[in-house]
Amino acid sequence: MRIPAHSVCTAIRDDIVSGLFERGSRLTEEQLARRYGVSRVPVREALRTLESEGFVTTRRHAGACVAEPSEQEAGDLLEVRLLLEPLGAARAAQRRTEAHLKVLRGLVRLGQERARRGQGEDLRSLGAWFHETLAQASGSPGLTALLTQTRHKIAWMYVVEQPAHPVESWAEHGAIVDAVARGDAERARAMTALHAERTAVAHRLRKPGQVRERVRPSQHAVNTASART
Repeated sequence: MRIPAHSVCTAIRDDIVSGLFERGSRLTEEQLARRYGVSRVPVREALRTLESEGFVTTRRHAGACVAEPSEQEAGDLLEVRLLLEPLGAARAAQRRTEAHLKVLRGLVRLGQERARRGQGEDLRSLGAWFHETLAQASGSPGLTALLTQTRHKIAWMYVVEQPAHPVESWAEHGAIVDAVARGDAERARAMTALHAERTAVAHRLRKPGQVRERVRPSQHAVNTASART
């Protein structure tokens, strides 16, 4: 069975974001095909996609390499997030479905519960799931893709510290969902902008070679049994 290129792309991206492939390191088609247990064709397609996303660059005489973003590029990325997330929330207020609201409310309940208990690692994954669902609720595939790509690149470039007051942070999540549920696009936009600004100060540039925990992927990685051997 032919493994789709988008699954290979997800697997490579996850390994770049986690720090398994260090910035500036070479990415050969043969190496990647062997690692993920696929042919070189989907690997080649995946590398082209990752280059368009900014995770990979092609160097003369070296071929595909993991990109090495500058501090300015990293700073620009946080500004992009501050623009896109409020827009996504406003769109969600206009286009969300009951299914989206059910998931968002469930995540807020879990987040508030974990925050009261001080379960920080659970909060990290719940927060990622919340923002991914909010993006999907925008009803705009293009905007959702941009938000997802931005989230992955921020996880790659930054260490994100846990909020000093997680209960308050999850109260902000709840206020965003309330605005989305009421169809109040302007309040959803304003609350999301406030939340994004407050969390931006918790971002610290990641040092080269610093390995991080995996971001919860939007899609399943391919052939994980052979990929991790």
